[in-house]
Amino acid sequence: MTAPRLYVDSADIDRVGRLLASGVVHGVTTNPTILERGGRTAAGIPALYERWVEEGAREVFFQTWGGDRDAFLRNADGLLSLGDRVAVKVPATAEGFAAASALVRDGASVLVTAVYSVAQALACASIGVRYIAPYLGRMRDAGLDGDALIAQMQAVCEGSDTNVLAASLRSPDDIVGLRLAGVPYFTAAPDVLDATLFDAVSDSSAAEFDAAMGRLDA
Repeated sequence: MTAPRLYVDSADIDRVGRLLASGVVHGVTTNPTILERGGRTAAGIPALYERWVEEGAREVFFQTWGGDRDAFLRNADGLLSLGDRVAVKVPATAEGFAAASALVRDGASVLVTAVYSVAQALACASIGVRYIAPYLGRMRDAGLDGDALIAQMQAVCEGSDTNVLAASLRSPDDIVGLRLAGVPYFTAAPDVLDATLFDAVSDSSAAEFDAAMGRLDA
């Protein structure tokens, strides 16, 4: 089984920087909504990339835009020019699939995002994209069995070069449940990642150890 990876899904530079400095996350994922929520603009993308790479990100995901194949490819070229740690996100639309296929043929690292059906996952694997991003929380909001669908996506991608990078994860239990279904990669907001690292008993045990060491030093 592929070793798991955690990514931080945010454009909050302070919180992203802290997680990168800790070495807990492999990289950073963004999309236009996240950038807008973080007060960022398209013009600020190069600075974000440089900062996060300097802070230790091994991959940084930015989403191309434009609505049609040619616009997706034109804007993807600008993103890829930032450096070799860029992965380009492309939406799972007909035009997006056409752009993703062309990018893969050119050797780019591509993630097809907002994948909601197993058939879409199968198409991504046939193209050879590196990642797909199904949105667990949004699937549940739509009344779908997101856990079962993502497990099936993982199954149809087995044996290919395509990996599931699960998104819209709202709790540590979401991450654990999908990992038990074989999903290798996960991206989540800083609050979810912080919760993944926390257990009250662990903290109380650490406090006891520190107190005992203090007495030994006395």
